[in-house]
Amino acid sequence: MNDLVEVRAGVYHDSVSLMRVSRSLTGRAGVTVAIVAMATELNVELARDVGFAVPAATAGDLLVAIRASSEEELAAAAAELERQLAAKASGGGGAGAGAALPRTTRSAARSWDATVALVSVPGEHAFVEAADAVEAGLSVMIFSDNVPVEQEILLKERAREKGVLVMGPDCGTAVIGGAGLGFANVLRPGPVGVVAASGTGAQQVTSLLDLAGVGVSHVLGVGGRDLSAEVGGRSAVQALRALDADPATELIVLISKPPAPEVAAAVRELGLSKPLIAALLGPGQDDLTTAAEKVLGALGRQIPGWPSWPAEQSGGRRQPGTDQPGTERSGAEQADGAGQAGAARSGGGVLHGLYSGGTLCTEAELIALAGGDVSGEFTDFGDDEYTRGRAHPMIDPALRLEALAAVGSGVVLLDVVLGHGADPDPSAWLAPAVGDARARGVAVVVALVGTDGDPQGLRDQAARLNATGAAVFTSNAAAARHARLLAGA
Repeated sequence: MNDLVEVRAGVYHDSVSLMRVSRSLTGRAGVTVAIVAMATELNVELARDVGFAVPAATAGDLLVAIRASSEEELAAAAAELERQLAAKASGGGGAGAGAALPRTTRSAARSWDATVALVSVPGEHAFVEAADAVEAGLSVMIFSDNVPVEQEILLKERAREKGVLVMGPDCGTAVIGGAGLGFANVLRPGPVGVVAASGTGAQQVTSLLDLAGVGVSHVLGVGGRDLSAEVGGRSAVQALRALDADPATELIVLISKPPAPEVAAAVRELGLSKPLIAALLGPGQDDLTTAAEKVLGALGRQIPGWPSWPAEQSGGRRQPGTDQPGTERSGAEQADGAGQAGAARSGGGVLHGLYSGGTLCTEAELIALAGGDVSGEFTDFGDDEYTRGRAHPMIDPALRLEALAAVGSGVVLLDVVLGHGADPDPSAWLAPAVGDARARGVAVVVALVGTDGDPQGLRDQAARLNATGAAVFTSNAAAARHARLLAGA
């Protein structure tokens, strides 16, 4: 056994970059384990669990732990590590060659004439960096999660006083003037402005609009707690008023996980001059696909069929509620088709929802378990308890792969979200796992959220997942209805 273990004091790289370095090294011939991560308590524990002798470290240190079959392969992996880290260290720019990099957010704002800051640091450090940005007169997107709600309220109150916007914490998606921040799909420009207390909810609605030929002006994420009773819609109100004053925006969409009723009512009554369509999830409320279809109707656009790729059962028959591969049917038609296929149900058993997007998980659970006649359990692997010390599941599939491998029967429903920032090829890891699940007799349904412009290739991803036995839908609501049908057998 040939191990390399190092703790590099005070060396910081963001978790997404380090995760990709780890995966690159793990894919090398002869390398059996590679952990390159900030030395958080969880990451140190993970390294020790697989047998590395890790010395004392702090969360501000870089942990390197590599195991290879031979000394030569270990040396080659170490050299590749240094090459990749050096490339990342020299990848930034704006201050000029040889210039000292800014040491604070405020000094960076002065150096680079910035208007928006993106904060992506461990949650316990996010408040200081975001407050620095607000005091510098910047709007700020806080990608970080695990930020206390009291700090969120303080930041949003100060931002209102300074005339800037706080997007987040736990804001996964924003598009400002065509520039995507965080997890962002490739969207065409257009007349729809979006305010979202939900990252994947915004991605679902805007991706469907893009598939229908309609683009967006801006997508302003405000963090999943913004419409809660505690936060009171502080950023949502600011964002809605900003889009109402924006000449490029003709219609506004408000998207949220189930909000506090009093906050939802107050936000609806702002008296905006532009049409507002709300997609506020909850029992009896519109699902995200219906909201997208209402946007199209308000703009006088035709509602298209949403692409879907059905799975085959044994004997070459198609699963109920689906047509031929690549078929396009509206969300309502897909629901009707599923509802008429009761006698031909397949699969059966418990429904397992394994999601990376919290709002998509909530929507699917509301639809699939409505009425109480289907038993199921839904897990949002993007929730704070699963992301503390590790990358988001839209980047790191490890926890969902473990959960999928543990399902021995019934139906699995999961989401795959494409776009910049997400896994560059999710079907590469998911397709084999789907094939294994199908071999165990598990039915698999995938909600594939993305656009034809996304770098992963929407239709290529769908085809590869479908080829291993998954039924694939671009509408999460349609996927949930189909999974409900299968589990109801």
